[in-house]
Amino acid sequence: MTVMAPGAPPLVLASSSATRVGLMTAAGLRFTAHSPAVDEAALKEAAQAEGLPPADAATLLADAKAGRIARRMLREDPEALVIGADSLLVCDGRWFDKPEGLPGARAQLQALRGRTHELVSAVVCWRHGARVWHHAATSRLSMRDFSEDFLDAYLAAEGEAVAHSVGAYRLEGLGMHLFRAVEGEHAAILGLPMLPLLDFLRQHGVLLG
Repeated sequence: MTVMAPGAPPLVLASSSATRVGLMTAAGLRFTAHSPAVDEAALKEAAQAEGLPPADAATLLADAKAGRIARRMLREDPEALVIGADSLLVCDGRWFDKPEGLPGARAQLQALRGRTHELVSAVVCWRHGARVWHHAATSRLSMRDFSEDFLDAYLAAEGEAVAHSVGAYRLEGLGMHLFRAVEGEHAAILGLPMLPLLDFLRQHGVLLG
């Protein structure tokens, strides 16, 4: 099945995330992916210093990624529509980053264990050198009070892959065993709010209606 509309502009994903690439591929989108050179840590630090809400901070990060690639595409393919995304995890006011290896993942999961956290995933679209759309989705995830034996087994099974996720878990895999309740779009939890994005692309003639 072809979901792309005739004459649709080229789609570009401003991300090297295998999960985001997989989500867009599974939805039948034709696109290229480019990794943007963005200092995420500095942007996040500035956002916290300014007191930005997590949704605004995630949007700021997604916008920086999309904008960096969009400015490059103005030279290479000015009709391209560039998609950027980013996610922030917040628990009781604390912002979490991707963990540093397995020790960091263990400490992070111990901090989240038995508590409910929010995962904010933002998506931004740029075209013709300007931002044309953005959306931020907030999901709520409640971790169960798992045992240290389970945590040992989980980290041994997942290995360094847990360090690639801001939450030290992959909900599409063994990470689902960490939770007792999840509220939110599955794709948004994985890092890209697909339903709002697909709706935007349909409204703008990129996808078949």
